[in-house]
Amino acid sequence: MENTTILDNKAKLMRAAIDLMAEKGYKGVSTKEIAAAAGVSEMTLFRNFGSKINLLDKAVDHYHYSIEMTQIFDEQVIGDLRADLLMISRMYHEMMERNRKLFLIVLSDQELAEIREKAQKHPRKLLELLTNYFIDMQKKSKMVATDAEMQAITFMWMNYGAFISQLFVKSELTAKSKQDFMSSSVELFVRALSP
Repeated sequence: MENTTILDNKAKLMRAAIDLMAEKGYKGVSTKEIAAAAGVSEMTLFRNFGSKINLLDKAVDHYHYSIEMTQIFDEQVIGDLRADLLMISRMYHEMMERNRKLFLIVLSDQELAEIREKAQKHPRKLLELLTNYFIDMQKKSKMVATDAEMQAITFMWMNYGAFISQLFVKSELTAKSKQDFMSSSVELFVRALSP
């Protein structure tokens, strides 16, 4: 029972920290405010995380996408370039959108550079997964011979750019939907990389 309570308290504290920091900025929120919003004592926050920076660090690690992406590559990839890339792109955007507040927090404050650096393990994992996928597709003759890592990083940066272009602004850059973007960009990849 106690373990469940501890996990619940940690989850409540991480969610409260993310919500408050997204609204007020990292420096604009106190540990007392976070604990109150989570419905726990400030001592519970310190007991579980030690500090506000450690709480944010654990939240970034907990809510990021590398574990989920690994499962997607292990369980949902079917070996069809178009279908796989479209599914990966959709899942990536869903996860990034779900973590929008974390990106706003971490990218808005220079003091959080160390957390940003540690969070690079998540895109590095996606790069590894995509690179291995492209290598495998080449071995199966389902993709032209090419630099797999270069194609993986191009695919990632293209999708990251689409996400980041709408992170800090409310107005749309174009009337084209994100779904239109994903379909069009995947189609470009498929045409360029299919044998």
